[in-house]
Amino acid sequence: MEPCRVLALCTSVLALTCLLVALSTDYWYLVIGAHFTAHSGIWSKDPSESVRGSVRVTQGFGVVAALWGVVAVVFLGMSYIPALSAPGRGPIVSCFTAFAAALSTVVALAVYTSMRWSQPTHAQIQSLFSWSFYVGWTSTVLFLITGSLSLGAHFRAHQTSYDNM
Repeated sequence: MEPCRVLALCTSVLALTCLLVALSTDYWYLVIGAHFTAHSGIWSKDPSESVRGSVRVTQGFGVVAALWGVVAVVFLGMSYIPALSAPGRGPIVSCFTAFAAALSTVVALAVYTSMRWSQPTHAQIQSLFSWSFYVGWTSTVLFLITGSLSLGAHFRAHQTSYDNM
């Protein structure tokens, strides 16, 4: 088995898991006051509550990144089954989709970051990003590693040598 392809599959599953955890939890932002603590995510619990446009952008790009991540995992998984995959095409498709997932996640998190930084601050209240937000950034790094490893697996699979000729 090729080490790049095995590592790419492991990192893609881990990246997708991190992204799904980040998207599904509501610890993106934490507010600590003198006598209270509150946290919020990107999904509103009250359907009648209006949501800012920047949060909608974060939601949209997060979902798109998750879909790209699913495609990357599926194509890497299919590359192990010769009957389901064109020879050598699984890793390159996974490479492009992992980089697309990383880019979509960066856009989602950058929009969310800019929205939160532009909010007014109060002297008695401490506001900070929480663990779900950082898990989202972790998934971005893992998607970049997945894309790089998939690219390495693609080039290793297409090396020609005198033994093959």
